[in-house]
Amino acid sequence: MTILRNIVGNKKVLVACLLGAVITVCAITIPVVIVTSYDDVHGDAQAFAGRDVLDEVPLIDGHNDLPFNIYKVERNLLANFDLDSNLKQHPVWGKTDSSHTDLPRLRQGKLGAQFWVAYIRCADTQYKDAVARTMEQIDVAKRVIAKYPDDLKFVTSADGIEEAFREKKIGSLLVVEGGHSIDSRLAVLRLFYELGVRYMTLTHSCNTPWADASPIDDEIEPQLNNLSDWGRNVIWEMNRLGMMIDISHVSYGVMRDAIRYSKAPVIFSHSSSHKVFQHHRNVQDDVLRELIENGGIVMVNFYPLFVGGNTIDNVVKHFNHIKSVTGPDHIGIGGDYDGVGQTPEGLEDVSKYPDLFDMLAEGKFRSGETFTPWTREELRKLAGLNLLRVFKAVERVRDEMVEVPPYEDLIPFAEFEKAGVGDQPCMTNMNVHKE
Repeated sequence: MTILRNIVGNKKVLVACLLGAVITVCAITIPVVIVTSYDDVHGDAQAFAGRDVLDEVPLIDGHNDLPFNIYKVERNLLANFDLDSNLKQHPVWGKTDSSHTDLPRLRQGKLGAQFWVAYIRCADTQYKDAVARTMEQIDVAKRVIAKYPDDLKFVTSADGIEEAFREKKIGSLLVVEGGHSIDSRLAVLRLFYELGVRYMTLTHSCNTPWADASPIDDEIEPQLNNLSDWGRNVIWEMNRLGMMIDISHVSYGVMRDAIRYSKAPVIFSHSSSHKVFQHHRNVQDDVLRELIENGGIVMVNFYPLFVGGNTIDNVVKHFNHIKSVTGPDHIGIGGDYDGVGQTPEGLEDVSKYPDLFDMLAEGKFRSGETFTPWTREELRKLAGLNLLRVFKAVERVRDEMVEVPPYEDLIPFAEFEKAGVGDQPCMTNMNVHKE
């Protein structure tokens, strides 16, 4: 008590004691506050909006069939076609079930780059006028890009995609969907590359003489050719050119052969998971594991017939499963817009990509079920970084093969015969393949 009275009686001592007490309390409480504050900030950082990622890296969609819709609706005539308008309100386009794309919706969807597809139906054109018809679709795609220079930029490289993104334009690349479009001629493949084509899908729904298409996997006793000997030349010439090899639409056997023989990573431009929904267009888990070693990418398709349901939840299940097998480095987006007559609820058109990224970041289905949220870096890879990595790897292989001369082999007549298409009345030089 005497000590306490002395302290109280001495103002200087009292002030010193009070300051000491305050410092002691602060020493205890401030770290707690700082830790609590850090946790709050850290938590807020984790609760980001998925769509924010689309302002940081280019969102790259691997497959859009707008050029084929322009053929069907406009006969490839652009004088009266206005992509910079709401086509949902157009008297003709608005009634077209497969019309999902226009510039207002692309802006809303935060798209950074698009692979525009030059596609013609193989059932109508193979062994006939496939090359000429494909050239028309390449032409119309290039004319559309040139018509809207404020929004679209024609690019042919990974660096070009990044440059267009910095300019706030949609990097626009050309692709050919279906090996029938080269008419089994490597010269045509090379000329397509010169025109700007940067991937080719090895088949569409028809077999070519050198590669089987995916419907063959549903046949009871299929006559499998897989990837023929000459088909390997197509693979290697694409490697040499720097053209990405797309194995959406091909058979299971061709998937494995293409991964085996390609010197560069391959892509699935618009495919989903066979484990989630067993459709021949989807990718089986063993192929996904081989894709890891190859360094390639699966760009997930949104088509309800392929994903096994008509909601965004069904699509997200494919994203989650593929990531569970391959990790986050081998997955991308290939919506298939304008190429299908039905789209999922929640992913109706190209304006809906931000909603998909929000859902993945939140980790919650619309049904209320939850899943592990995707991190910001995983979403950056999904949006475009994975595709850019693959594209740059393909370009590196091209550069390494710069001294390799073009593959000049003609497809042997025996491969036409094996495929059951030896009689080709529309081909005027079939005899050259018999020599």
